[in-house]
Amino acid sequence: MTTNNVHPIGGIIPQLFLAFPFVLALVLYILAARLSNRYHKPWPISRTLCWTLGSLMATICVSGPLANRAHVHFEAHMAVHMLLGMLAPLLMAMAAPMTLLLRTLAPPAARRFSRFLGSWLSRLLTHPVVASSLHMGGLWCLYMTDLFSLMHESIPIYLIVHIHIFLAGYLFTISLIYIDPIRHRVPFLLRAAVFVMASASHGILSKHIYAYPPHGVPLTQAETAGLLMYYGGDVMDIALVCILCLQWFRAAKPRIGQLNTPIFPPEK
Repeated sequence: MTTNNVHPIGGIIPQLFLAFPFVLALVLYILAARLSNRYHKPWPISRTLCWTLGSLMATICVSGPLANRAHVHFEAHMAVHMLLGMLAPLLMAMAAPMTLLLRTLAPPAARRFSRFLGSWLSRLLTHPVVASSLHMGGLWCLYMTDLFSLMHESIPIYLIVHIHIFLAGYLFTISLIYIDPIRHRVPFLLRAAVFVMASASHGILSKHIYAYPPHGVPLTQAETAGLLMYYGGDVMDIALVCILCLQWFRAAKPRIGQLNTPIFPPEK
């Protein structure tokens, strides 16, 4: 990439800027879990472990050797995209951070935060169609325009792209699987349909990258990165679809003693 008019952005300041929120989030999550345990039943260690792994994975993606290599090797960049935009958001969503926050806050603050979670803005951003458009639309824009080249020449664009990759991936994940309580639930069938379309879009984009690399990317690197994006995306999709189907099965399972309940009752 450095030999094809794409100049990497070095320096520790951008990396610190991107890594600091994840480190801070990890510290605050652990502190919130310890505080919550004083007044409620123990917070599951598995959720703390998911948040820890997700935060550390995101930190590694935006700082350190992997981030440095991603500036000059498209394969490493694609690995960062997969980890930062798909795996880290999934792990952090499984940690149920909103539930922990509501358990930790004082009742007045918890009520205000709960009202925000039920606001029109929250409803809009976490709708599967909107979240999927932000997630996949951002990737198509990144790899099908000159944005990929520009992000290696401008620090603000570099920061915005990485912030968008993570936030869009997180919104997409929580719009499909409901780990935290959510007041505006979308039917399973719509979520499944959006998931199928997003998965297809991701696969098509990976094949296009394989055949037609972004400007300044050698074909050999694009081929490896395209394969990583295609098959790595399949692994993430399997994890998401398993969770979604499990939640669907549990919601549709008839309750004992309610013989008149339909086998597949509508989701509330």
